[in-house]
Amino acid sequence: MINFNGNIVERETNILTQNRAFLYGDALFETVKIVNGKILFLEEHYFRLMASMRIVRMEIPMNFTMEYLEEQIISVVEANSFSDSARARITVYRNDGGYYLPKNNTISFLINTTALENKAYTFNPTLYEVDLYKDFYISKQLLSTVKTTNKIINVTASIYADENGLDNCILLNDAKNVVEALQGNIFMLQGNKLITPPVSEGCINGIMRMQIIELAKKIENITVVQEAISPFDLQKADELFLTNVIRGIQPITKYRKKDFSVNFSTLLLKRLLSSSFFSSYCCLICAMSLMSFSSSTINCQYCPLERVSNNF
Repeated sequence: MINFNGNIVERETNILTQNRAFLYGDALFETVKIVNGKILFLEEHYFRLMASMRIVRMEIPMNFTMEYLEEQIISVVEANSFSDSARARITVYRNDGGYYLPKNNTISFLINTTALENKAYTFNPTLYEVDLYKDFYISKQLLSTVKTTNKIINVTASIYADENGLDNCILLNDAKNVVEALQGNIFMLQGNKLITPPVSEGCINGIMRMQIIELAKKIENITVVQEAISPFDLQKADELFLTNVIRGIQPITKYRKKDFSVNFSTLLLKRLLSSSFFSSYCCLICAMSLMSFSSSTINCQYCPLERVSNNF
């Protein structure tokens, strides 16, 4: 018998009593974006998940191939009629048994999907204010770079942001350097230098982070570096922006008393949407319009490019 919210009930009536994800945070997760029935950046997500499972000593089932994972995700999306645009969270957890030492390293998984309003990566030039979160810090270690379900710092920092009227918070590591934001990686533009913290600082090796690094390297006169960023450096930046696979690029317009432009973020968004990867999810007319920037607004019912404006 167990006591659940003041009621004595059979242990078997509550599956959480032995669930290792619930008891110890012994779980990993990936969040993916689905557009027109296709998973964006599937390969990158899959190999990051496999690497994370190896790091935490989870046993990878023989049938856990990329094709199998894709099939499982799409089946849930279709069952919920979310094929046009959706997000899916895949949580992989070690099976019940043991205390800190598990009885075995086999796994189970859970996939949950929700519908998204927009297929496209877009943003609006509204105020987006952030500040530092200094109550707790991220450790500079390999485990910090793995997407585990132990996200208590992100939870408490989200509450702090909400209580202080902020849109997001910037997390620091134990060396007091910038690591990432609550839901994504951070980039800083200083002159012609685009800087993002290296994974060794404790940040997640974000899927969109990888895409932005490669896209920015192809922009003339822009140097891309991965190096430590101090909170003082943020005040000297020309632009700041965040990235994740669901939102794409989110410009920061205000940090403390400084306001920032969004010109470079706008350029990167256009480059992202006209990239060879993303254009494979849209129609030829929209792709050509984007690459030439001949249209200030694209509104297409057949592809992800619902709205791309040149007037950010």
